[in-house]
Amino acid sequence: MPAAPNALLRRALIGLIGFLTLVDLFAAQAILPTLARMYGVKPSAMGVAVNASTIGMAAAGLVVALVSHRLPRRGGIWVSLALLSIPTLLLAHAPDLATFTALRIAQGVFMSAAFTLTMAYLSEQNTGAATASALAAYITGNVASNLVGRLVSSAVAATAGVAINFYAFAALNLAGAALVYLTLAKAPAMAVASGEVRRSAFARLAAHLRNRCLVASFGIGFCVLFAFLGVFTYVNFVLADAPIRLSPMALGLIYFVFLPSMVTTPLAGGVANRFGPRPTFFASLGLAIAGLPLLLAPTVGPVIAGLTMVGVGTFFAQATATGFVGRAAQTDRAAASGLYLASYYLGGLAGAAVVGQVYDQVGWPSAVTVVGGSLVAAAALAASLRPATAGRRAQLLAREA
Repeated sequence: MPAAPNALLRRALIGLIGFLTLVDLFAAQAILPTLARMYGVKPSAMGVAVNASTIGMAAAGLVVALVSHRLPRRGGIWVSLALLSIPTLLLAHAPDLATFTALRIAQGVFMSAAFTLTMAYLSEQNTGAATASALAAYITGNVASNLVGRLVSSAVAATAGVAINFYAFAALNLAGAALVYLTLAKAPAMAVASGEVRRSAFARLAAHLRNRCLVASFGIGFCVLFAFLGVFTYVNFVLADAPIRLSPMALGLIYFVFLPSMVTTPLAGGVANRFGPRPTFFASLGLAIAGLPLLLAPTVGPVIAGLTMVGVGTFFAQATATGFVGRAAQTDRAAASGLYLASYYLGGLAGAAVVGQVYDQVGWPSAVTVVGGSLVAAAALAASLRPATAGRRAQLLAREA
């Protein structure tokens, strides 16, 4: 039976908010070779600087987790997106790599606050399968931001310059703040049980860390973004170098590899509900692993195929993990979301740093091998989930915690 029009409209709105929340996060990856030349640094140094936003994402995720029960949802989201425009604008005039890195960290702080509060909002305003569907729509918007953000960044930087590029993204930040303010219903800070009120923030976080299913999902998130950033940060340099030698504009067009992910990611919630999280993780991670050998080809066609498989697999796994966290944490969902986000983006920072050093020192084949190890580790963590009752078991564990 087809979804009601208002349900489809709501999912589209959630996806658009997801798009505008994280559109800055990976867009600069499309102009990494240009930025490395502009600042006169090695690929690994520029890769870490561009992905330094993950430091802010992780740190703010933990802070929001600690104070989540005090934060109003809609107000926290739109204010965070409005403040995000400030460091985005200042990036247009960053005089050196240190300043650029600091501004990227600041961007991560505001993106993380908006992201965490939105995930909590969607989990608290929905129940059961509706939660997974809403979160899948939000993650789909994040996938779209990966594609459109990179395309906009490469096109604007190539035609109008790097500074105008960051001006354009500051405008998108303000558009996201306005959209949230005008369309989301007001939602207060999450109500907590009387016993929870008396517990310290750290005690509430510790309760989530005693939930083995949640901890496994945090680890899966870490490994997934480790692999994703390890691939999509440094493949830019591989494609721009011999023997492929793509131009900056063509390099941006490569990111149409995310189009299939925009189709498949919304299915993650339904697939996980029907087959369970463990087989869903196995299938998505297996697809990403199968795409890695294609990244070593000397021609662009197989590399595009490999990037498509890695993108579909990692985004599907991310959507599955996000929905799992939202359903497994029956209390203090914003705290659980914050812990997941912190782990997820720390994994991204680790991927940018570790894979970058391997790429600089040993080369691309070894870097791809390290990425494969991360995906295998994620699959091992998924194996610790119950085959058919992981969702129900996680709910019971959360209540006991």
